[in-house]
Amino acid sequence: MYFLTGWPRRLLCPLRSEEEPFHIQPSSQRFYFAVLSETQLSIWFSRPSVLIVSYIESAKAAAQFGFYQKAEWKPDDSMIAVATAKGYILLFDVLGGGDDKYLYEPVYPRGSTRLKVTPGYKEEQCAPALSLEMKKPVDLEAPITSLQSLQEDLLVCTADGYLHVLHWDGLGSNGRKAICLSTIPFSLDLQSARGGPSLDLEGVYIRCMEYCVTLDGFAVVLSDGRLGFITPLGNTITADQLQGVWAADVTDGTCVAVNNKYRLMAFGCASGSVLVYMIDTTTGSMQLSHKLELTPKHYPDIYNKTGPVKLICWSPDYSVAMVTWECGGLSLWSVFGAHLICTLGEDFAYRSDGTKKEPIKISSMSWGAEGYHLWEMVPPPHSSLQAGILQFHFIKSALTVNPCTSNQEQVLLHGEDRLYLTCGDTTQVNSNSDAHPHTHLHLTLLGHKHWHVVQIHSTYLESNWPIRFAAIDTAGQCMAVAGRRGFAHYSLFTRKWKLFGNITQEQNMTVTGGLAWWNDFVVVACYNFIDQQEQLRLYQRSTNLDNAFASVTKLHSDTLLLNVFRDMVILFRADCSICLYSIERRNDSVELLQEVSMSRYIPHPALVVSVTLTSVRTETGITLKAPQQACMAESIMLNLAGQLIMLQRDRSGPQVREKETPANNKKLLPFCPPVVLAQCVENVWTTCRSNRKKRHLLEALWLCCGEAGMKVWLPLFPRDHRKPHSFLSRRIMLPFHINIYPLAVLFEDALVLGATNETVLYDGLQGSSEPLEALFPYCTVERTSQIYLHHILRQLLVRNLGEQALMLAQSCASLPYFPHVMELMVHVVLEEEATSREPIPDPLLPTVAKFITEFPLFLQTIVHCARKTEYALWNYLFAAVGNPKDLFEECLMAQDLDTAASYLIILQNMEVPAVSRQHATLLFNTALEQGKWDLCRHMIRFLKAIGSGEMETPPPTPTTQEPSSTGGFEFFRNRSISLSQSADSITTGKFNLQKTFSMPSGPSVKGYCAENMYIDMMLWRHARHLLEQVRLRDLGCFSAQLGFELIGWLCRERNRVARVDDFVLALKRLHKDFLWPFPVIPVGSLSSPLKNGRCRTVLSTRLLKSQSADSLLNSDMDTVPPQAALNNHAWLDRLGQGGKDMDTASSAHSNQHSPQTHDAFLSLLTNKVEEYSVGSATDLTETSSVVDGDWTMVDENSSTLSLSQAELEHISMELANKGPHKSQVQLRYLLHVFMEAGCLEWCVVIGLILRDANVIKQVISFLDSPEVPQETVQSVRSGLLAVDAWASTDSLGYKPFLNLIQPQLQLLMDSAAGEQVQPEAFQPSSQSSKLGASEGLGGAALPRAEDSRGVAAPLGLALPSLEPAGGFSRPPSEDCPPEQTEEQLEEEGAYDCTLS
Repeated sequence: MYFLTGWPRRLLCPLRSEEEPFHIQPSSQRFYFAVLSETQLSIWFSRPSVLIVSYIESAKAAAQFGFYQKAEWKPDDSMIAVATAKGYILLFDVLGGGDDKYLYEPVYPRGSTRLKVTPGYKEEQCAPALSLEMKKPVDLEAPITSLQSLQEDLLVCTADGYLHVLHWDGLGSNGRKAICLSTIPFSLDLQSARGGPSLDLEGVYIRCMEYCVTLDGFAVVLSDGRLGFITPLGNTITADQLQGVWAADVTDGTCVAVNNKYRLMAFGCASGSVLVYMIDTTTGSMQLSHKLELTPKHYPDIYNKTGPVKLICWSPDYSVAMVTWECGGLSLWSVFGAHLICTLGEDFAYRSDGTKKEPIKISSMSWGAEGYHLWEMVPPPHSSLQAGILQFHFIKSALTVNPCTSNQEQVLLHGEDRLYLTCGDTTQVNSNSDAHPHTHLHLTLLGHKHWHVVQIHSTYLESNWPIRFAAIDTAGQCMAVAGRRGFAHYSLFTRKWKLFGNITQEQNMTVTGGLAWWNDFVVVACYNFIDQQEQLRLYQRSTNLDNAFASVTKLHSDTLLLNVFRDMVILFRADCSICLYSIERRNDSVELLQEVSMSRYIPHPALVVSVTLTSVRTETGITLKAPQQACMAESIMLNLAGQLIMLQRDRSGPQVREKETPANNKKLLPFCPPVVLAQCVENVWTTCRSNRKKRHLLEALWLCCGEAGMKVWLPLFPRDHRKPHSFLSRRIMLPFHINIYPLAVLFEDALVLGATNETVLYDGLQGSSEPLEALFPYCTVERTSQIYLHHILRQLLVRNLGEQALMLAQSCASLPYFPHVMELMVHVVLEEEATSREPIPDPLLPTVAKFITEFPLFLQTIVHCARKTEYALWNYLFAAVGNPKDLFEECLMAQDLDTAASYLIILQNMEVPAVSRQHATLLFNTALEQGKWDLCRHMIRFLKAIGSGEMETPPPTPTTQEPSSTGGFEFFRNRSISLSQSADSITTGKFNLQKTFSMPSGPSVKGYCAENMYIDMMLWRHARHLLEQVRLRDLGCFSAQLGFELIGWLCRERNRVARVDDFVLALKRLHKDFLWPFPVIPVGSLSSPLKNGRCRTVLSTRLLKSQSADSLLNSDMDTVPPQAALNNHAWLDRLGQGGKDMDTASSAHSNQHSPQTHDAFLSLLTNKVEEYSVGSATDLTETSSVVDGDWTMVDENSSTLSLSQAELEHISMELANKGPHKSQVQLRYLLHVFMEAGCLEWCVVIGLILRDANVIKQVISFLDSPEVPQETVQSVRSGLLAVDAWASTDSLGYKPFLNLIQPQLQLLMDSAAGEQVQPEAFQPSSQSSKLGASEGLGGAALPRAEDSRGVAAPLGLALPSLEPAGGFSRPPSEDCPPEQTEEQLEEEGAYDCTLS
């Protein structure tokens, strides 16, 4: 509603004086302020805030009259009355200096464009020159306690119990009369008042008094602390015409302030609370409406130490009250008690080091014009400081003065010279989308805290300050503001203000009833000074702001309020009547539709806070049959001093069907008598939009009721168009509390928008020199929002309206925060019921639990709620929602493993360890099966914790699944494999397998045995299961993700599960798993020029020269044609090539489609490699495979490789026979693993799918080893025969490769008897050295690691050399941090570990 902003400003008096000012009194329009010190009366101007004139009493007069105490202005600002200590009233005339005399005038630099447009027109607000003249003093012969100004009279209360009525002119016999308080009859209500005085008022006087116009009476605080209200029964104030009522049971009143708009009287008490009373209209008694007091919940240190209330000050629009206490401090409340600001807590009360500040005591305060400033008189805390006037700055909601903005879904605040908007700014996307393509997204993200601030045009502001009204359109793109005269509007599309081109037109109108947007028009209710008439005007946004383009309608009475509903304008006028106008879209003309007189119901027109047309009505049954009626103007909502009154259209008469009446003479239905819907209403929100899916929310009426929170008047619909129950009411009023002050309602999104004050501490110059204003923190205003749906659902469930709650919830189930709504509902009910001291006869939690089971989110909602509440409440929660074991099993059945993991933590705390281990095992196995590796890692840690007593660290619930790397196994997550040792350096002998445990983050070695064995058994069982099902790809992922020691396990399982029973099935499964294409035979294979041996050799050597071999494998086969892949690479210097026998390579090419050409040159690169580590290898990413420098080399050397069309076709065929690069990397890695573990059958299968003759050759050469069991030899032999048979019938593409390895197959058949070979044959290093030699390219070497950074390395990185199995235990830190490795692995796909 009202929000503090910035630091307060301190105004110093230019006249040095020993006296401290202590009292401030504003004039009726608040443009002038009278400031009193002991012998001095000063008048200050509001804008600019400057001293105009000061009257200093002579010492002799001061001795006669006594010091000044209080002041009061005459309503027309022409006189000031000052009360003195010795019972004198001094009357001063305030004399203006004439039109041309100004004390301060703005001076503009020469050549400025600001020229006087109209002669005699004062363009800027200048401070006028005034003077003060004292008239004859009036002696009342008793100390004066209170002054109160009426139109013609001045009321003065004195300490001798008299009430003096002085005429402002103070002359003649009528000039003065005195009424004794004891003669006024007081009673508890007006009905029992005729029996004479019932209150003993002997010796009692009025301590404080204020007149209330709308109640036509005086609120008084008596000297004994009692509170009363004195009302004149006739037109004049005479002793026999006054009647008093008093408030029962209150004896500690200190001060009073009345609210004319809401007919409230706020009485300050010595206890520190403020009692707000209203007058009961039927009996005339004083009734307590509500209290304004600090709560121990929010202010535990200070709530009962504030001292008595010193001052209460209502804002000029009466929407908020500022309160200060004897002990100091300020607090702001809305009219019906919503607490907004208090300076007795948080940053206002404490410094950043935690020390407490002294609260600033305030001797007098007053609101400035329109409530943008609060002026305060503050006695200086130290004698060295000069006392000053502190000016606090406020920004306020547009709803306070222009309630028609409640139809919009934006928050609009206005300060003295700027507007604050909440709308997400879409204009940036529309206007300059080329320049800032991402701006919209960015602004929407920021939209939760930050405002869009629009500075009001300075030219308009200078001559029309203060801004009185502000409005925004439905789209949130156009604003309009109105000051003292005229108005101006602003568009976010153009970022420009539009002002009246003709200044005379601007100055000849003043906005009276507010302004609103209708489509592209500003609708203004204004007074025209030239015609001296009220008018309703429409100005189009797109045209110039000029009366020539305006549509003007004359009105018969002053307009107080204006609102727009669809194409209708509703006006509330000073004669208490309501007028409905329709706006024609064609010619923008305005036509009067209907007038409704409300004078019977409204005692005073100023009491109407807002008037709204709505489509809300009580019989929703009718709208069900005819939903189009939901859009019509069905009722008028009137906020009468906080009472919400509804006038519905009277449909009781005969209804004419719309089709039968011609459109032009359609007569509108009359309205029924008004009914009161709610009390204590501050704001009302409703919308004219309709949405069939969210009818509950869009056809509801939303109310803000101060400290009572919010209320919603919700329609109840029969389900599935059934006939509504006769006993079920059509609507229901549901109250609910929210933590923010609501400023706008987003109907479909089920959100309330608001704003809140935030503070930023500033520790300035501490000590005696610290300026007064620096004691305050810097204040900012932040946007807030809150969900309210759970409150409404809960209220419906409490009232046994579960069916309605279900319909409402289902309509909102698509909202992104719907799960949060459900959690909040469970949480709030659980906290209330489980912590209740008394037993609850009818608990709501079981109903809420049953309600939530209707939604798929049930399981998550319960567990998330449990994890966010304390353990002590769990038993109560699960007694209502069900056993956590059952819920855990439901999660497993629904395959919701993350939620099941959360239930595991609940079970761990509520059950014995055996139960949680049993459930954890279930979950672990399911997670393994589904490849949820992140969860698996948490489960391993959890199972260890159960075993080793690490109960205090349950696994965190995984919220998001890590990107599953079933693509490239993240092989080296916690280790690095080096391919660096040369053949000679490897020690021969047994496999050097070191155990590295599954998870690096395990417990200490003590608890290792049982728990780790248990976990290992599960991991082994899963690996066995994968291998039995021939799921090699999953096995690789499993090993890489969980750090499973695959080679060691395969060594143990070499002759058990790691056998291949059916080679053909295994081959087919690998093709499917790795997306590897079955080989095909090209049509023109018989006539291929590559049969020619010469051409064949040239091609193979040229291919070998490719430094960046990965181009052939790494490029996406779908997008890059093979030719492009070749041309994109630099053909670097010829790799060293020994002239040894080329038979192998040549024979490898003897088949036209042989795909292993590249494999041959890949494998030779692993030969005699220098020391390369994963760290250096991973510095290159796929994207850097071709560096800029390579492109020039392509041009220089492209002539050396001129391939014919047929050769290119051949190469493309080879590439087509290869699977994705990632799959090749994975297969190569698995080949390495199986080779290390000695699982020769699998090596054969992988060798077949890769069509790598060298692998087959190597395995067959190993089969001679005495360590290889005879079954393995037999299995390989029969498997190869089976593959050969299958290839002959089903997959002819394999035949050429099988022909190629025919010599080895023959060897295998021949050596059926077999002889023993040395075990060293199993060492991979010797394999690679033999292979390199046999290929005749043994001299090939890689460039040094440093060089490989600059160019593309083979397969995208320098190949990490394969250490014998022991290499797995090397810590990751030797080469590169594991995180880095992981990141690069994700980029690279994987490492290419080729073993030839």
